[in-house]
Amino acid sequence: MKKVLIGIGILIACFGIGFLYLASKPSVASNYTEVVETGGAVEKKYLGQGNYDVSYLEINALQNFKKYELYYPTNIETETRKFPVVIFSNGTGVRASKYASVLKHLASWDFIVIGTEEEYSWNGFSSEMSLRLAIKLNDNKTVEGLKSNPFFSKVDLDKIGLSGHSQGGVGVFNAVTEQKHGHMIKTIYAASPANLELSSNLEWDYDPSLISVPTFLVSGTGGGYEDLVVSGKQLTQIYETLPATITKVMARRKEAGHGDMLRLPNGYMVAWFMWQLQGAPEAETAFQGNSPEIVQNKLYQDQRIMN
Repeated sequence: MKKVLIGIGILIACFGIGFLYLASKPSVASNYTEVVETGGAVEKKYLGQGNYDVSYLEINALQNFKKYELYYPTNIETETRKFPVVIFSNGTGVRASKYASVLKHLASWDFIVIGTEEEYSWNGFSSEMSLRLAIKLNDNKTVEGLKSNPFFSKVDLDKIGLSGHSQGGVGVFNAVTEQKHGHMIKTIYAASPANLELSSNLEWDYDPSLISVPTFLVSGTGGGYEDLVVSGKQLTQIYETLPATITKVMARRKEAGHGDMLRLPNGYMVAWFMWQLQGAPEAETAFQGNSPEIVQNKLYQDQRIMN
């Protein structure tokens, strides 16, 4: 038992050191969409910029995460239609401002995207508060702290997705299963979520078996720190713990490290939300049909799909 506890302590220490490393530098370059390699036409399309110019707005938060960071199509003020929402759940020490290019990229595909400066997102609280903000912005013409509210009656509260990396990957599960408005979330994307055993040791418990919405899991095969967080076997465990009654997809990006998973799979991250929240037929072909593109993509391995 003593050896087991020492092993767990070493693992947690390595986990913490890795987080400090990620927190010490910008996480995703502003031009990442121009340099990431793709292995399929759908992945390439959605790694590129969308058709919409993007605006940015900050709203103060009376929480430890300080502020909400919103990226959204600039034309929202002149549109009468509603826009789907994706909320981001951060990895430890990797605040939304450190991977702003990812949020901006997704917003260019016609999404309202909400991030925060949260550093401890495992419990889903910051995602819950971001969802409450989306409700508030949609329902109120006048919002304290804003000269005008461009989101009034423009938020599609029936089309809300969550995206999380590492600890944030744990957070997206708990936002669905443990938070008040979890029933409003329609789909989740988890990149390199901390494995079940490690999360339990860190007191970040989560239960994939309680998930009832389509779920996309990705991780890397780069070994080292990525394997400490979630090995291939451990990602498979999460996938298999998810109910067989939901649509679920799993894939591992070859030779990708833990931090790489914030950017390398993002062509498919965008495609997932385009399919799930906008019903885009081309995006769907990445995951569905007789020959889903992600299964044929040579940059990935260990692909599994259940419809």
